[in-house]
Amino acid sequence: MKNNSYRRVLAGAAAVLFAAALPAFAQVDASKSTVVATSKQMNVPVDGTFKKFSAQLTFDPAKPTAGSANLSIDTGSYDLGDDEYNKQVRGKEWFDSTTFPKATFVSTAIAPAGGNQYKVTGKLTIKGKSQTVTVPVAITQQGATQTFDGSLPIKRTQYDVGTGEWKDTSVVADDVVIKFHIVAAKH
Repeated sequence: MKNNSYRRVLAGAAAVLFAAALPAFAQVDASKSTVVATSKQMNVPVDGTFKKFSAQLTFDPAKPTAGSANLSIDTGSYDLGDDEYNKQVRGKEWFDSTTFPKATFVSTAIAPAGGNQYKVTGKLTIKGKSQTVTVPVAITQQGATQTFDGSLPIKRTQYDVGTGEWKDTSVVADDVVIKFHIVAAKH
């Protein structure tokens, strides 16, 4: 009986030590967070919102270089506000959401850039095409809540988004800006 109690205490202590060694991931509040891609069609800005995404974020302002970000976006959740357009953008010529259901960003480095500004470098993968990108991010903290705001300009054709007749950038511009506002509570 005494041995079992001792083992449970040791196991509990080991679990606490192991948990303390793991990074504290922030819990993303999806109801307050947004990921929007803005493109231009015939020179008119068009916003599309990704309705489903997940993120694992670790950030301590005292140790910013130890932070990490891992985002996964459901390409089939892209919403342009019209069912017909939404169906088209999920198709093979655009996101090909059946073959490539996720777009991802995985950070490799976070560097302070003055004040609450940081440069987050990582690999962005869309439709199986990966590029190393650096995203300027403003991080604010209010109590136990952290907010991550940034925008990343990309060229859609580098990721094969818009193929066939849509590869021509005279109707839908090559430049796209991915804007995000992610609200997370620290564990």
